[in-house]
Amino acid sequence: MTKQLPVEMYDLGYMDYLDALDWQRTTAAAVRTRSSADVLALLEHPPVYTMGARGGDDHLLLGDDDLRARGAELVMTDRGGDITFHGPGQLVLYTILNLRRRGLRPVDHVRCLERTILGTLAAFDVPGRTVKGRPGVWIGSRKIAAIGVSIRGGVTMHGAALNVTNDLTWFNAIVPCGLHGLGVTSMARELGIAPPMGDVMTAAAAAFAEVYQAEVRPATPAMEPVGGH
Repeated sequence: MTKQLPVEMYDLGYMDYLDALDWQRTTAAAVRTRSSADVLALLEHPPVYTMGARGGDDHLLLGDDDLRARGAELVMTDRGGDITFHGPGQLVLYTILNLRRRGLRPVDHVRCLERTILGTLAAFDVPGRTVKGRPGVWIGSRKIAAIGVSIRGGVTMHGAALNVTNDLTWFNAIVPCGLHGLGVTSMARELGIAPPMGDVMTAAAAAFAEVYQAEVRPATPAMEPVGGH
């Protein structure tokens, strides 16, 4: 892995999923043409269920009308993996990286995302673990972070979603990641207190920089998409 390649970090705040997806595509196009440095975006989404390439309707336990009545929507997306939930209190990390420039294979990228989440949790003394054949991060048999990526032209999109203080009852409407009989958890549940999201974001950025051996720097201007929008 090449050391200290720059990564511009964006704090996108609270952003609708489809707006964030459009932002990722615009940004990835700029990274793909080498008109932009690699990008790490940190954000939260309003309630939304997203179905990845391996998803199936049998893993969604409610209909569209019921989801809308609860204030959520279902979006089909191009990342890998099955169905998952995003919502307030969950930290999402979108990584838009040129893997070829970094000398990383797709599987290396997934492992690096897992290590980034493990490092974030370790900053709060939360003992996460990985499970072979099940991408993501776990506390015992409970999943605390989901991972799903897409890669086009050697450039990644999507990334990881870490449950920090989010309402876990939203997951009752799905079979998370298509895995039957396993639960979900959050940092707040494991710690017994709600860690400040800003502190978790700081820890995540530091863990990312260490794992990817990257020079992470705040993007300027902080809220504008790379390459225009």
